[in-house]
Amino acid sequence: MSWERGALADMMGSRVVYRNLEPVDPGIAGLQAAWQAAGLDHYYIPRKTTPEYARVIWHFMHEAQRLRGVGRPIERVLMVGDSARNDGAVAHNLAPYCAARGFIGMDALARPRQVAIEQEIIMVANRWNALVDLMAWLEADGLACDEAMAMVIDLDKTSLGARGRNDGVIDAARVQAAERMARDTLGDALDEAAFRSLYARLNQTRYHYLTEDNQDYVAYICLMVAGQALPEQRFWAALEDGSLKDIQGFCARCEQAAADMADGLRQVHREVYDGVAAGDPTPFKAFRRLEFLETIARMDALPDEATPEAVLAREIVLTAEVSDLACKLAAQGVLVFGLSDKPDEASIPDAEAAAQGLRAIHETPMKVYGERLF
Repeated sequence: MSWERGALADMMGSRVVYRNLEPVDPGIAGLQAAWQAAGLDHYYIPRKTTPEYARVIWHFMHEAQRLRGVGRPIERVLMVGDSARNDGAVAHNLAPYCAARGFIGMDALARPRQVAIEQEIIMVANRWNALVDLMAWLEADGLACDEAMAMVIDLDKTSLGARGRNDGVIDAARVQAAERMARDTLGDALDEAAFRSLYARLNQTRYHYLTEDNQDYVAYICLMVAGQALPEQRFWAALEDGSLKDIQGFCARCEQAAADMADGLRQVHREVYDGVAAGDPTPFKAFRRLEFLETIARMDALPDEATPEAVLAREIVLTAEVSDLACKLAAQGVLVFGLSDKPDEASIPDAEAAAQGLRAIHETPMKVYGERLF
């Protein structure tokens, strides 16, 4: 078959913000420079579920509106994502500032099609093609899709690697990066099967009190355990008896063993230990740079004759339904803005990768898969 290709930048240009809340568009001052203007009482990177995060995004949207020369302020916001906890929270937390609506989508094709509206703000659907229903809902509520509206699109597992359709490839890239980091660090001492098992077991909701659902922490913990800084039996025992309660406690235990670590393992530990102590939400940057390489390698990698089944299993693709809606609304004057909680280091090439011709995730061409709705 002949595959259509596109990039996220086709929908949103450089109006993209990754985890560090430093917009890619050079005309928008990032959080380090604009935290006061964004309404924070000091500089820090708020988590996506907090009101402070929404406040920062609200500020960025108005800066983007100013940059494109539109005199009208943003009065309405549409948040499109895949996570009720994260993206749904952004929509709810924007509601004090404007007329806010959200769409939380996925594909669950084994179940009957279902669309529901929750608390008059969020539409939840188990089909990405329910974006058609979203447009009907906005029209019924009298919410005009024009220059005074911003459409905020989550990137991972929404506009690319859609949840329920193609999201497993995003996760596979991250796991492969963790395994590659472990091999580079531990060499022949690594038991790869044991490492995969440990990663899969730890990367679950029940252990979020330790990992905080932060993949930097998951990768670091697994590497330290595999490297015997805290042997696996003792690690699980400490979780079981409650003596290991958080990432700071885990780092402290590894610090006690640092003198006995091999150089590579000690270097990883020092990077993460110092980053956690400084409050950096992305303390394992070496791992995230490998994640970037693994992610980019899964974009438009197969030839045109590849089947949809093969592409969805091995590549990260753009979600046609989301792209279609974004392009439709942009043509009506809506400001389209991209949002990602993926770290900048896993999304934008460093100098070495850029010299090899690699581009940021939002600029990289991908195959497009899904229904054209409009």
